[in-house]
Amino acid sequence: MSALARQSLPSSFGFINSHYPTHHSSKPHLLLHSKPIKPCLCLSSTPPILPPQSSPQIFLPFLQQQEQQQLQKQAQEDEEEEEEEDPVDPILRFFKSQTSTQDPPRFGKVSLQKNRRSSWHLRKSFNKPKNQAESDIDNIPIVKQETQPTDDSVGGGNVEEILRIARNLPENSTLGEMLGGYEGRVSRSECVQALELMAKDGLLRCCLYLYEWMRLHEPSLVTPRTCSVLFPLLGRARMGDELIVLFQNLPKNKEFRDVHVYNAAISGLFSCGRYDDAWRVYEAMETNNVCPDHVTCTIVITVMRKNGRSAKEAWEFFERMTRKGVKWSEEIMGALIKSFCDEGLKNEALIIHIEMEKRGILSNAIIYNTLMHAYCKSNQIEEAEGLYHDMKAKGFRPTSATFNILMDAYSRRMQPEIVEKLLLEMQDIGLEPNAKSYTCLISAYGRQRKMSDMAADAFLKMKKVGIKPTSHSYTALIHAYSVSGWHEKAYTVFENMRREGIKPSIETYTALLDAFRRAGDAETLMKIWKSMMNERIEGTRVTFNTLVDGFAKQGHYCEARDVISEFGKIGLQPTLMTYNMLMNAYARGGQTSKLPQLLKEMAALNLKPDSVTYSTMIYAYVRVRDFKRAFFYHKQMVKKGQVPDVKSYEKLRTILDVKAATKNRKDRSAILGIINSKMGMVKARKKGKKDEFWKYKIRHPKTQNIDDGTFFFSFSWLWRSDLLPCLGSRSGPSTEQSDSASAFIFLLTLHLQYWILVGV
Repeated sequence: MSALARQSLPSSFGFINSHYPTHHSSKPHLLLHSKPIKPCLCLSSTPPILPPQSSPQIFLPFLQQQEQQQLQKQAQEDEEEEEEEDPVDPILRFFKSQTSTQDPPRFGKVSLQKNRRSSWHLRKSFNKPKNQAESDIDNIPIVKQETQPTDDSVGGGNVEEILRIARNLPENSTLGEMLGGYEGRVSRSECVQALELMAKDGLLRCCLYLYEWMRLHEPSLVTPRTCSVLFPLLGRARMGDELIVLFQNLPKNKEFRDVHVYNAAISGLFSCGRYDDAWRVYEAMETNNVCPDHVTCTIVITVMRKNGRSAKEAWEFFERMTRKGVKWSEEIMGALIKSFCDEGLKNEALIIHIEMEKRGILSNAIIYNTLMHAYCKSNQIEEAEGLYHDMKAKGFRPTSATFNILMDAYSRRMQPEIVEKLLLEMQDIGLEPNAKSYTCLISAYGRQRKMSDMAADAFLKMKKVGIKPTSHSYTALIHAYSVSGWHEKAYTVFENMRREGIKPSIETYTALLDAFRRAGDAETLMKIWKSMMNERIEGTRVTFNTLVDGFAKQGHYCEARDVISEFGKIGLQPTLMTYNMLMNAYARGGQTSKLPQLLKEMAALNLKPDSVTYSTMIYAYVRVRDFKRAFFYHKQMVKKGQVPDVKSYEKLRTILDVKAATKNRKDRSAILGIINSKMGMVKARKKGKKDEFWKYKIRHPKTQNIDDGTFFFSFSWLWRSDLLPCLGSRSGPSTEQSDSASAFIFLLTLHLQYWILVGV
């Protein structure tokens, strides 16, 4: 080696020992470290100037070759040492598994921070585009280093350890306190995995403490992916307050202004029923200029539907999203069609479905099921059947929900034969009937009188094939017994249901109450109602009206009023149907004096009487022969336009016409009596003692009708007997003529009375 070369080496390469003595040797002596050594960084503004005679390309291949040989030799020695060591010793294996975290020595003028983390590195996906989803973070390959541990190089054992700590957490301690030794050992992806596993075990509080520990970690382990996992979990657990707090305290940097974070927050708040808060999150999303996607549009349309917004508002929101560049998708169109179907706008929903297919967006079974359900609710089963055949023609396989929708529609039509055929068709295409399918069959039989045995057979068949009945199945069977009048069997089914550990729903209690209402058993009705109150089951309006009708019809008016008061405390005020039931009960009990009072209560609650109200009052007053009030309320009914259907009104008018004819006949008799008394033609009756046969005497009519023929016959008789000329003579009639004249005057008077009555 030349002297010029030896002089240039120390100035060009920082890893040659400058204090090493120079002596004549065939090879240069190098100081090699045990770790790969990086060249010194030049911090000056100009690069180092080499003499023109020296060339680093001469020595660099030689140095690299020497370095590689040394590293290979060291690796072989390490492998030999590992083979000589006892692999059974756990302590030695533990220390060998621990990688060193000691800082490398300093070279040149590069100064590194003391106690720094030496495990940072760049991933292979460093140049990942910004629009790539954060959910791909778990699939990013990790670059492992042999010398220093990295943040993501820790195996999956950390997740299991964290999960074990969370499951066996000591009392009066939090998960964050127990994770003090895991700082720097857990990666972000492992934290997300731990969150998911703890959520499956129901450890939601531990998830919150783990999130807090991740947030306080330096650097923070919270990522948008963490929020996308945690927010829906909190929503499904009904922890909306905690979700809002976490969302409001997210970092303000650009990383968390991600559409996935906002979608997760809106979805979580939707799951726990916080629709107004979900809408506020969407407004914050617009304020921060975060571009929505099709998931945002789908969730927000569903939130609007659940929050009572109209289909028109949902359509306007959809148009606004379209202008922002959100493309049509199956999910968006499904949510939009559902909004229209819930409002009964079936034709408009069908038009949207056709337009969707024209734009090349394929439909699915869920959208078809939504449309079929809307038509079945409107009792348009033929249209639903048409959609079913169109669905099969386009290659979409019907689901169990498809058949259940059709079976439920035919069940409400009380056509169990068609329900049986649908069950067989369902099994032919490879779908197993579920509990809802058999419940439709039970309900189809149970809605008909004297078909409770067939409903019970369907129930036993369901249990025989191994399907566990649900509360809806028991409710359908109880209703079947209720309609057939078997209230004892209904109560037995109710007890069996509770014995099997199935909690009765409010529908079950309502069906049982209806059974005893039909039977007129007010005592058991009160017992079931108290059981509901003890179990803190709030009734619906149907339950409310069933109790009122059951108590009122049996004359328990105080209990009926108590029911109205109790349900008023939970916000269920009496409706028009409630007052119609009360009026019917009071009318059946003969307490017609209460009816005007009930009308005043209805007016105070802004309830307008309908045709049922007026008809009930009219029949009640006709029953007690109070025709004056009956005619008055009939006049009110006609005046306010609350006339019932034609058949019911014809029956009512027939009864009223008969009573009106009777009333007019009595009025005529009264007028005749008044005229006779004024003319002094009524003789006072002598009241004598009644004999023992007075009940069996034939009573002849007191007055006889005088027609025109009788009058003219009497007049012609008087004319032939020359009585009329004598009435006008000066000498006056004789005695015979006087008697005949008196008879003529009497007949004339009766005839005048008759004409007066006819005129009246």
